Amino acid sequence: MRIGIDLGGTKIEAIALDGDGRERFRQRIATPRGDYTATVEAVATLVGLAEAVVGESTVGIGMPGVVSPASGLVKNANSTWLNGRSLAEDLAVRLARQVRLANDANCFALSEATDGAAAGLPVVFGVIIGTGVGGGLVVNGRVVTGANAIAGEWGHNALPWPEHDEWPWPDC
Repeated sequence: MRIGIDLGGTKIEAIALDGDGRERFRQRIATPRGDYTATVEAVATLVGLAEAVVGESTVGIGMPGVVSPASGLVKNANSTWLNGRSLAEDLAVRLARQVRLANDANCFALSEATDGAAAGLPVVFGVIIGTGVGGGLVVNGRVVTGANAIAGEWGHNALPWPEHDEWPWPDC
């Protein structure tokens, strides 16, 4: 059995799938916005509810943001209360097992590239538009994360805008 968690900015949803990919459990709850500890507990509660139905399972979580390869801490999450936290470690301790975390847009793009609308295509770019925005890139069946784990992300413009109404790059 496998439990998947979609940790979003407004909701957290859990699904449990059996070995044949059949849905055995699904439940959605509101995300405790702004409260890191309550978010960890909400995920643990959903895992417990799912396991009451299907038994002990592996747990994978798609999240808004990434785990920094350099620090192991969450970064770039639009759910800002996750940033700078060791979410993977805290959930592993709380659930007494290894937990796999990945960027939700990467999970989405990989799913579509594997057995969804883009199955078999060599390059897939998936976009999530919800509480936040995100992008995932899959090339030849593998997620491209890049050195900083943010390859494929889009829409996060850090350029300063001028203080007037003129387009800042006249040659564009």
